[in-house]
Amino acid sequence: MMWRVVRLYGLLFLVNLALLVVALIDCLSTDEDEVRNLPKIAWVFIILLFSPVGAIVWFVAGRPQRAGARPGAAWRPGSGFPEATRPQRAPDDDPEFLRGLAKSRRDDEEMFSKWEADLRRREDELRRREEGEDGEGRPPLG
Repeated sequence: MMWRVVRLYGLLFLVNLALLVVALIDCLSTDEDEVRNLPKIAWVFIILLFSPVGAIVWFVAGRPQRAGARPGAAWRPGSGFPEATRPQRAPDDDPEFLRGLAKSRRDDEEMFSKWEADLRRREDELRRREEGEDGEGRPPLG
């Protein structure tokens, strides 16, 4: 009979400890502005001092309500992709996106060609200056 009571108390102690740890971690990892009804530090003290009732009250009255993504709600990293703002198709399936890529590539190639032509012109100009007018690599005599 005594061992049953000891085992029951041991089990209740472990459940209380697990509830306390989970509630404390959840409270500490919640943003300050999302905590309901009391400041975050007050919730920490309530959870620690009034175990297990404090942990249960945290889950009922203090924990932020995590509603699904509302249309127009700001997306935060780690909160998943809000279904209302999910693109309907992949970018590589969108003809407008592909046209934009082709135009961007043409623009880049055109700019690269201009840079190459400018570089060749500058190299030729530098070569002419180095060779001088006599063409023997010496500067012209003044």
